[in-house]
Amino acid sequence: MSYAWVGAPAVYNGTDPLGGDSKSENLNQWFQSGDQAFIIVAAAMVLIMVPGLGFLYSGLARRKSALSMVWACMASCSVITFQWYFWGYSLAFSQYATNGFIGDLQKFGLMKTLAEPSPGSPLIPDLLYAFYQMQFCAVTAAIVVGAVAERGRLIPCMVFIFAWATIVYCPIACWAWNVNGWFYKWGGLDYAGGGPVEIGSGMSALAYSWVLGRRQEKMMLNFRPHNVSLITLGTILLWFGWLGFNGGSAFGANLRAVMACWNSNLTAMFAAITWVLLDWRLARKWSMVGWCSGTISGLVAATPASGFIPPWASVILGIVTGIVCNFSTKIKFWIRIDDAMDVFAEHGVAGMVGLLFNGIFGASYIIGLDGVNTGLYPGGWIEHEWIQLPKQIAYIAATAGWAFFMSALLAFIINKIPGLHLRASEEAELLGMDDDQLGEFAYDYVEVRRDYLAWTPAKNEPVSNGHQIPQGERHGIAQHSQMLEGKDPSESSSSAGHEHTMIGGDRHAIAIDEKAETTHPQHIAPIAPPPQSAPREE
Repeated sequence: MSYAWVGAPAVYNGTDPLGGDSKSENLNQWFQSGDQAFIIVAAAMVLIMVPGLGFLYSGLARRKSALSMVWACMASCSVITFQWYFWGYSLAFSQYATNGFIGDLQKFGLMKTLAEPSPGSPLIPDLLYAFYQMQFCAVTAAIVVGAVAERGRLIPCMVFIFAWATIVYCPIACWAWNVNGWFYKWGGLDYAGGGPVEIGSGMSALAYSWVLGRRQEKMMLNFRPHNVSLITLGTILLWFGWLGFNGGSAFGANLRAVMACWNSNLTAMFAAITWVLLDWRLARKWSMVGWCSGTISGLVAATPASGFIPPWASVILGIVTGIVCNFSTKIKFWIRIDDAMDVFAEHGVAGMVGLLFNGIFGASYIIGLDGVNTGLYPGGWIEHEWIQLPKQIAYIAATAGWAFFMSALLAFIINKIPGLHLRASEEAELLGMDDDQLGEFAYDYVEVRRDYLAWTPAKNEPVSNGHQIPQGERHGIAQHSQMLEGKDPSESSSSAGHEHTMIGGDRHAIAIDEKAETTHPQHIAPIAPPPQSAPREE
């Protein structure tokens, strides 16, 4: 059974920066064990978002650069784990700094970080809060690395990510969530990271893409995502993790967490429906990629708003976000910045929309559902708090400007360092980032004969009996023919060698891959049969 009062289960005496001496007293007395368990699970859910982004980006890219996107996301998580432990948490959340802009280094290496009540809630310890917030920074970095798609070198990008987390993410997180941050003290409303996570990633990815430059124009002919199934898988993993992202930002297993999960799903699904309908009006087809894009933009918009607004406002937020973000995907063409993964449109813009909704639809009774912040925060326009929307607009402008210009400056400086140029060569771009940067491939073996040579030459006269054509010639792979005839494929494996052509992840596979994608990327490139008089080649 829970407790009936407002605040923590026990009042922390505040005399020890570690929460007390664990050798002589039980430091768990200050906290709610159920809330701690909930936040640990929520942190694990947020971690799942990093490979989710990897799969999403991999599916959106060409197959010759598919694995590099997964690597970039996972490697960025390694970089952030070190950065956050080293000094990131201190720079973002150290309460000992009072400048309102960035923390100090008193919590360097997690010093003074143990069982003191956290900045997020007195119900969970500082050590757990630091771990949970680390996952937020890791997800944000993984969003940003989508900017390297298909033409960026990976190691310079990792150098950028370390510097970016220090100079861009940590200050914005301090503004929003540090007890001495200027937006926090101003009474601003940013629930789970519309500024640090969404606007920060959207504007930073746009800046990095700008410095990196556009992909080669000949690679963009008829470009489509290479694997929609991977896009869907990545979206579902993100959706799952986002419930920990937004639900966990209530910092306890409470009614506000439940409301945040409800609002997240409502916003996501109405944004998905809206996006799909907008795409249908152009193509007269139902788009799976459109559904995924709408879902992600809705979850992004819910990130700053799901813990502040009522459910009916989340429905409106989903519809508005679907419309605004769908049309925002055109901005990159107007400004001629190759934001390959639409990070700006789906994260930056959606984060702005969610923050604006807080200023209008924020409700203090939603905030009070956590049992901790009851009566501490004002609402928005629906509660006649007219100044709240201008505060939100100022915060949006500050975070967008800081993230874009500082990220562009960092990328420009790193690009000038010998050996750290951001852009891969033209030859590497044509070859694919998997081969150039990794030497491993998402699709290490490509079946060629079945896809490209399994056609039967036309005959002068129609053949009434299909069995006059040998099975091996009709199916392209002898083993498949033998299975149809009830034989063991191993009986003539030696004779099947010339029928079954397998090639590894080499330049032949890349060349064939590129041919398929520049012709019609989502389908196998059609190959016309030879003239009727030409003999068939084996």
